Amino acid sequence: MRTDHGGDWAGFYNQQGRMPLDFSASISPLGVPEGVQRAVRDAAARSDRYPDPKCRALRAALSEAEGVPIDRILCGNGAADLIYRIAFAARPRTGAVLDPSFSEYAAALSAAGCTEIRRIPLDPAWGVRLDEVFLDALTPDLDLLYLCQPNNPTGISIPMALFRRILERCRENGIRLGLDLCFLDFLEDPNTLDAKAFLDAYPNLVIFRAFTKLYAMAGLRLGYALCGDPAFLRSMDAAGPPWNVSLIAQEAGIAALRERAYVQSLRALIARERPRLREGLEALGLRTVPGEANFLLFQSPVPLDEPLRRRGILIRPCGSLSGPDTWWYRTAVRTETDNQILLRTLQEILREANPRWQTV
Repeated sequence: MRTDHGGDWAGFYNQQGRMPLDFSASISPLGVPEGVQRAVRDAAARSDRYPDPKCRALRAALSEAEGVPIDRILCGNGAADLIYRIAFAARPRTGAVLDPSFSEYAAALSAAGCTEIRRIPLDPAWGVRLDEVFLDALTPDLDLLYLCQPNNPTGISIPMALFRRILERCRENGIRLGLDLCFLDFLEDPNTLDAKAFLDAYPNLVIFRAFTKLYAMAGLRLGYALCGDPAFLRSMDAAGPPWNVSLIAQEAGIAALRERAYVQSLRALIARERPRLREGLEALGLRTVPGEANFLLFQSPVPLDEPLRRRGILIRPCGSLSGPDTWWYRTAVRTETDNQILLRTLQEILREANPRWQTV
């Protein structure tokens, strides 16, 4: 059983008999919106029925919210479900992912029988940003590319001018592009990097998003894909079992789309707390990547995950970036109180490793 993701509160609880303070999963710290909670309670009484296999009401609500025709929308059991469906529908021989990036992209390629998975490195030494050199990797023998905007775990976005060139190169070379926008809404101005305006011109583009992060709905499992090629969406739909989105999740998604005040409050919190947390990490002498999402990637001279775990805090190790005597971690941005607890605990751990370590 794979356990390489954050958010494993259950494993922690089973070991320690208490709930952790979880910085390993980058989910809204405001909790499930009240309107979503009401929708869940109301839908529970109707759970003797099968869910709508076509998610008609939810897709209609998404069509209105996104300004995309309903036949360009497919709902799924979270973004992970859609990542796999893209791979199984595309049937790639050669796929590509950034390194580091979300591990499920490569896992989906492997599960779909991809014979070659290219990992395109992002080097922390030069700021983990894509540049035009990346275009050279988009060759005609590549079938499927996964990108995340902004990238996870670096939190760095792709400038729109470069993204348009990537889109064009992918179309020229017949490359299917799976674009993960699950963290887009945490940017200061997400509309400037929203790619849905390209769906008609680039039918090879598949955008996928989830309700997981923005609405703290990780346990409900709900996501959706947008694509200008309805035939490819039908192939994605056929690539997995029916009834993959529960009745409760569908009703919760419709309710979440009405939670505009909640989203505004959350984005204001992240915009306020992200720079504060970054300053706190750097005041501890920890090198931090200047991310734009609701998490931060930082480097430590000592291992942190187990010492934090013993103190009741979960964090996300990013082992693929680690070298000798250095460790990289991703931490969620939470409330001011939670963030201060993390910083004080990190200071305690660093002082134990070196009593003369600088303090906050």
